[in-house]
This record gives sequence, C-alpha cells and structure tokens, in this order.
Amino acid sequence: MAKRTRTRGATDRTQYAVDTEWTKADLALLEELKRAEALLPDDAPRALLSVRLSVLTDETTSPVRQELDLRMLARERGSRVVGVASDLNVSATKVPPWRRKELGSWLNNRAPEFDEILFWKLDRFVRRLSDLSTVIDWCLKYGKNLVSKNDSIDLTTTAGKIMVTIVGGIAEIEAANTSTRVASLWEYTKTQSEWLVGKPAYGYETAVDGDGKTILVINETAYRALHWSRKAAMRERPASARRMVKVLVRASLCESSLTASTHLRRLRNPALMGYRVEEEKNGGVRRSKIVLRSDGKPIRVAEGVFTEDEFYSLQEVLDGNGKNQPTRNPEGATRFLGVLICHDCVTNMTVQKTRSKGRSYEYLRCGKCKGGGQGAPNPEGVYGRLVDDVLKVLGDEPVMTREYRQGAETRKEQQRLEQSVSYYMTGLEPGGRFTKTQFTQEQAEKTLDDLIKQLQAIDPESTKDRWVAVHNGKTFRERWEEGGMEAMAADLLRVGVKCEIKRTRVKGVRAPHIHMKLMIPKNVRDRLILKEDDFAQAF
Repeated sequence: MAKRTRTRGATDRTQYAVDTEWTKADLALLEELKRAEALLPDDAPRALLSVRLSVLTDETTSPVRQELDLRMLARERGSRVVGVASDLNVSATKVPPWRRKELGSWLNNRAPEFDEILFWKLDRFVRRLSDLSTVIDWCLKYGKNLVSKNDSIDLTTTAGKIMVTIVGGIAEIEAANTSTRVASLWEYTKTQSEWLVGKPAYGYETAVDGDGKTILVINETAYRALHWSRKAAMRERPASARRMVKVLVRASLCESSLTASTHLRRLRNPALMGYRVEEEKNGGVRRSKIVLRSDGKPIRVAEGVFTEDEFYSLQEVLDGNGKNQPTRNPEGATRFLGVLICHDCVTNMTVQKTRSKGRSYEYLRCGKCKGGGQGAPNPEGVYGRLVDDVLKVLGDEPVMTREYRQGAETRKEQQRLEQSVSYYMTGLEPGGRFTKTQFTQEQAEKTLDDLIKQLQAIDPESTKDRWVAVHNGKTFRERWEEGGMEAMAADLLRVGVKCEIKRTRVKGVRAPHIHMKLMIPKNVRDRLILKEDDFAQAF
C-alpha cells in the first residue's frame, strides 16, 4: 500500500508576528502607563526598552508582556520611555546587541536620546559574556545605565557591575549547553536517512508520510527547471547560465531574483542524487559534499532528481565550460562599484573581461541595457577621470570625526550657578542678609553680576548629550592619498556620491565617447563626517 504524504504549507512555517498579540486589556494598560508618563518632569531619566525574542513558545515571555513589564518598571523608576527596540526572531547567541536591526540603530546612531536601557531579563538582552562586557564598556563610555527587571543589575553601583558579570557568565554557559545540544542533533541527523531538521536542498521539499514521519519529496517545479537546464547545458552549443536563468524566470519556473551563480551552485549540488550533503567552504568557494556512513557509503534521504550518470555527465560539461574563464580578483574586478552608474538604465557599471585570440580585454558595462550597452573600454582611464573630478570638488574638505559629548557636568554647573544666583538675589531683597551694610550689599551685587555672566556664558546645547564634529587636522585629499582608490571608493559609497556614465556612439570609431557626470548630495558635508565604530573590535 502506497504511503500518503502531505506537503507542509507556508502556515506551518509562519514566524511570530507581534501585531496580532495585543489584547484590549494590554492596550488599555499601555494607555494608562503613557498617561502616567506624561506627568513626569522634563528632566526625568530617558529609558530605552529592549525587547528580544528568538522563538515564541508557551515557555517564553511574549514581546507584548516584556514591553508592558518594562514600561511598569520605568514608571517605578520615574523614567520616561523614549523608544522600544523590538528585535523579534533574533538569536542573542548569534547576533550581539549592536548588530540587531532595532537596538543596533539606537546604540550606533541615537545614543544622545536615552540615558538607560531597560530589558526584561539578561538572557533576553545578551547570551555571551564577551558581548555583555562590550556593552558595559560602551555604557560606561557614554554614561548609560543597564537595568534588568528580573536581575539585580545596575551599573551605577560596584555591586551591580559584579552581578551583571556573574549573571552574564551563567547566561553564556546556558547558551553553550544549547549550542552543544544543537550541534549534537546536527551530527546525529547526518547519519540518519530520515529528515529530522534543516532546510531541504533546492529540488526537494518536506512532506509527512502515512506513519507521521517527515520525509523529502521532489518538488515538481524544481524538477522541470533542473532537467531543462541539464538539457540546455548538454547541447552542442550549450546555453550559458545567464541564458538559463532568463528562460527559467520567463517561464515562471524560478524566482525573479535568481542569479547565474546561484543556479550553477544548484546544478552542482550532489544532493540532487538524493544523498545527504553538507556545505564545504574552500577559499571562499561554497560547495556541497556527500556525507558518508561509517562503511564509506553515501546516505540516501530521498529519490534522486538526477541519476548518478545524469549528474556526473552534467558536471563534466559545466567543468569544461568554466576552464577558460579569467581568474577572478578576490577583491572584485570593479573599482568604485556602486558609485559608477549607467546614464540610461541607472544600474551599476561593472568590469567584464573577455578573451579573444589570446588577448584579454576589459569593458565597463551596465546591468539592464541590452548587451550591457556600449561597452566603455579602458576602465582605468574612467577611474582616473573620476578621481580627478572628486578631488577638485571634495579634496579640500576637512576630515571631520564624530565625537560624543555628555552634558551631565555642564548641567550640574548650570544648576549650581542658578542656585547661587537665587541665593544672592534673595539676600539682596529689602531686609535681606546682604542689605544690612553697604559693604556687604556691594560685594553681594558684584558676586551676583559675576554669577549671571557665568550663567549666560553657558551654551544651552552644551547641557545636552550630543554628537559634535571635530576636525582631525587632515583634508580628504590627504586621506585619499594615504588610503588610495579603495579609501576614496569607500567614502564615496558611504556618502552617496554617484557618477553617471553616458556612452555615445561616434561614427567611424569603435569605442564610444564617454561623458561623466558627478552627482553629489546637497548635505555632502554632513555625510562626510566619519563616525567611529565603537564595536569594530568586537566583531
């Protein structure tokens, strides 16, 4: 009797969505907390709430519950909530706080906007002791505090700093134990013919048989795409991978985002013979290799999309087509990638190498124009003209770096001066302590004038936590002379500078005329400011 199978649908794999979890009671409590927050004084501490969840289960605390608990904690502390950094479906073991989409944006760019970070429990915040140490150093540098609802953590005390280190060590041990269990599961999975965990290779999908076991079955659409690609590659005049992708996308057999390199990697995957495989990286090249049992034989997990003869004959053809391809530059063939764009189709200009009669040629071509448009020969000449134009416009701009300035000390000084001014003004009122003799009144008036001048000299901006731009003594011309084209390309890409390449055919001349137009954002000076990466060493 044939086994019945059921393909798992998208609903079985849906990730948790926080928007659907707010109940009427939750929303009512949220409004109540916001009303209480509106009554806080202007100088109340500003709290950023950090909410994180990797997988929602019955045992985990939902993001809604985390946020409400943290808002109640902020109310108890007299803090105003200025934002919620909600990072869902994010592993604290794999992704440190500064690399998370929401929290990372606050830490790297919005530090002046908050005074403390509130989180539900330390393992909701970090799972590695090294990550915790990095965040603590950052908090001490920027004058921020870490507060946990369910752990005794407070960076304003020595005991709190010790406690956060201890609890962080326990969280790392728990994460290591979890990692060991997961690694053990993967190693066990490699030896089994049943599909236990993981994403199937292209060409297959998971299904459930009549016994309730998860198995792999062939995806019919992928089967058609793979077999058509093999026939196209085995022709007397084989189709290129790019041509294959174009046809498959047009026939709706593959997704529109498919690239030639991804398609070739799919065709080279030995999993298409129905064997279990694992990824192997060799010099940056990703390939899959067959996993062998203890007796040296491969582990079959599904019916093969290709037979062994079909698969290996395809590999011979693909190897033959790739033998004479020019060697790739590890750093990329195109300089100023993302800066040079086509005037007609507004896509990136890239260097394409061709070989004819033993000679190698390089052309700058675009992505959407037919055939890459009129190829622009001599890319180095284009680079040289771009460098000259950029130096003329931006070379003399000073290199400014972003520095963080805290306003706490200035605020204390302002408060001291205000209290002193109030003290002397009260004493100079009729019947006050400084009006009893002419000498004390004159001295008090002189002191009051000095205090008022000091108070007036304080810049209101200096009382705030803020970023300031400081000149480091160099111009961008000097910076780029030291770092070369690579440094200039990185800065132009970061700032958003573009250069349009317009190619015009010239009668009787094979090479087109190249016209270059440099496009610089209006706020280029603000964008040129260098921002120190506080977490660069942590990567």
